Amino acid sequence: MKMLLALAAMAAALLTGPVKAAPETAPVSEEDAYAIGLEAYTYAYPMVLMEVTRRVSTNAGGDRMRAPMNQFAHMKAYPDASFKDVVRPNADTLYSTLWFDVGKEPLLLTLPDTRGRYHVVPIMDMWTEVFAALGTRTTGNGGGTVALVGPRWAGKLPKGVRMLRSPTEQGWIIGRIQTNGAADYDHVHALQAGFAAAPLSQSGKSRPAQEVSFDPGVDMKTPPADQVARMTPAAFFALFAETLKRNPPHASDYAMLLRMERIGLVPGQSFDLAAADPAVERGLTRAAADAYRRIAERRRGLSLTKNGWVALGNALGVYGNDYLQRAFIGFAGLGALPPEDAIYPMVPLDGEGKLLTGAARYVLHFDKENLPPADAFWSLTMYGADQFFVANPIDRFAIGDRDKLHFNADGSLDLYIQKESPGAEREANWLPAPDGPFTMNLRLYLPRREALDGRWTPPPLRRLP
Repeated sequence: MKMLLALAAMAAALLTGPVKAAPETAPVSEEDAYAIGLEAYTYAYPMVLMEVTRRVSTNAGGDRMRAPMNQFAHMKAYPDASFKDVVRPNADTLYSTLWFDVGKEPLLLTLPDTRGRYHVVPIMDMWTEVFAALGTRTTGNGGGTVALVGPRWAGKLPKGVRMLRSPTEQGWIIGRIQTNGAADYDHVHALQAGFAAAPLSQSGKSRPAQEVSFDPGVDMKTPPADQVARMTPAAFFALFAETLKRNPPHASDYAMLLRMERIGLVPGQSFDLAAADPAVERGLTRAAADAYRRIAERRRGLSLTKNGWVALGNALGVYGNDYLQRAFIGFAGLGALPPEDAIYPMVPLDGEGKLLTGAARYVLHFDKENLPPADAFWSLTMYGADQFFVANPIDRFAIGDRDKLHFNADGSLDLYIQKESPGAEREANWLPAPDGPFTMNLRLYLPRREALDGRWTPPPLRRLP
């Protein structure tokens, strides 16, 4: 009964304000602090990465994926090799993104009528959970207005406006509109112009241009993922505690909260590692490096298909209490869509089980009856060792069914993956590779059932002699 009362009190505190100091408990040993620290770092990693990404993305205005809070930014062209804001970007869609803050009042979001064009508008909370996905699959292509409200908001909305309640006060919208190459940019730009956002109090009113401020203290050169990797344990846990004040845990997180409470990490309170018990300080300092390494190396533990591809699984976008999977997807592909909208099989090895390298040449062969089963479209995207695009002579970072591919006489398809051109007659099917190691993602948008349940898997990548 005492435990139930304690949980009830904690839940009430999360909904109404900061949690009061936890009751004193027996001292935690260094080994206990280390074990809890491994879990706490993994749990916190997505939120810390989101907060660093938010600071970078809102510290400028207008271009690429940067704009002030509650204001859309539109990509006008595919990302190129200079883009480092988010790892493993796509070259399939033009992004329309918005970092929201609904702590004070709702935000009215207007989506465009895409006139049949595939699009998806996922809305992530600060834990990287996609709690709503608008667009072709769910709400259709007709557009409309919804109200995004905070976790504690209570009030009335305009008649007929659907409410979407965010689990956290802040979060990220990463809208994607299918884009069929550079020749399609102007058409997609016109669709992007239909996105709008306005606080509820300003609904129907003309809004003055929002002033763009720049904080010189924000590191705009180092990719956010690298900034998090370089954080000291003290800085990491301190930033987590501060971000957690406005962005509460999920209802299923009590076990983790009770574990963290033992080392002094309590929602609603600041955290100073230097002021912690020496055993806790030593344990968390050790744990941070090991936890990060475990997140980064999770790829090695993922199941390989018989053809050498990594199936990232169906736990994408919505992770439940699989905190390691959530952290890894943030590390390897922040902003991943739920599998019903897209799947991302990744290939780190060729058909012989060897790591991929630009020193070799490869072919990916699809039989006519085994082409990627996607109801929207599919693509194969190249990434260097740092998980970003790599400059190449033809500025091609992805290849797929919207390109003018050359099919074989029997209807099969060969894609050529190598550093040098495979020859003029094969260049239409060429995906340039970098000098060194690389990996690739095969993206299927609106994947068919056989791709979701594993009946279809990509073919092996064959190394050419």
